[in-house]
Amino acid sequence: MLRPIVYYTITSPPSRSTLLTAAAIGLDLDIRNIDFMKGEHLTPEFLKMNPQHTVPTLNDNGFTIWDSHVINTYLVGKYAKDDSLYPKDLNLRAKVDQCLYFENGSLFYGLSSIFIKPILYKGNKEIAKDELYLLDTAYKVLDKMLEGKKWLVGDSYTLADISNVCTLITLDIIKPADKYKNITRWVKRCEETLPGYAQWNKPGLEKIHKTMTSLISNL
Repeated sequence: MLRPIVYYTITSPPSRSTLLTAAAIGLDLDIRNIDFMKGEHLTPEFLKMNPQHTVPTLNDNGFTIWDSHVINTYLVGKYAKDDSLYPKDLNLRAKVDQCLYFENGSLFYGLSSIFIKPILYKGNKEIAKDELYLLDTAYKVLDKMLEGKKWLVGDSYTLADISNVCTLITLDIIKPADKYKNITRWVKRCEETLPGYAQWNKPGLEKIHKTMTSLISNL
């Protein structure tokens, strides 16, 4: 059986979450970079796999899916030696799912609304300051979710922590979350604990922050 292929770009928080998931379960992926500037996400071959032309996209020996949350839960279900990242216990799994939906609907929605769509896609040069409330709201909720806890769900890190931290740290250059003490402690814990963090998250973060700085005039 061939290694699962993941199409990614290192600047993408969802892509990085999939690479961290693979690292956490010890899965050796065949990773292939997609250059958006060259339109590699719009080639007929890529669109056949993923009509939404997003990353990450997974091709697991002919089975293709996209969206990092779906990919990550699939990889854990198929390849992980245990269920610690995505518990089989329905109550715990529901909590992890809740956190994944929060990341997608609040943190990543904020990143998309403030940076990806207006600046990266449309070419605007300034952040719309009146949209920053999206991040304030998301940070307050996340900080409350972490109150009195080391991890978002249970006693060890899960997919909830992996997905949320990848997006949260990307937002730091737009609006730091350093005044939120629970978030600050949790990010440090993720840096020190999550497998693959130094290999994938730090280089990806440096690159996307460099891109943001070059494109945004009012940081």
